[in-house]
Amino acid sequence: MILFSFFGSLMLAGIVAFLFEKWGWTHNGIIPSVLIAFGAVLVLYFLRALFGFSLGSPGVTAILGSAAALILIPTEYANRKRQGRKRR
Repeated sequence: MILFSFFGSLMLAGIVAFLFEKWGWTHNGIIPSVLIAFGAVLVLYFLRALFGFSLGSPGVTAILGSAAALILIPTEYANRKRQGRKRR
């Protein structure tokens, strides 16, 4: 049962990342968005396993965690800033 919730959480994170890219909420690219969402879900899953911290069921935690990570991590801005330094 534990592995089912773990892989289900990762699958939900991938779906959320894909939808955020498709709807235009983020402009990181599909693969970077999926990796960002996976990282957030892994952190929240381990926090749940180790310390009992959760935002609800594993699915709700996965959806909220991946959405928050995709919104809070500004990879597009960081990429533009790096390109701006190279031009000078």
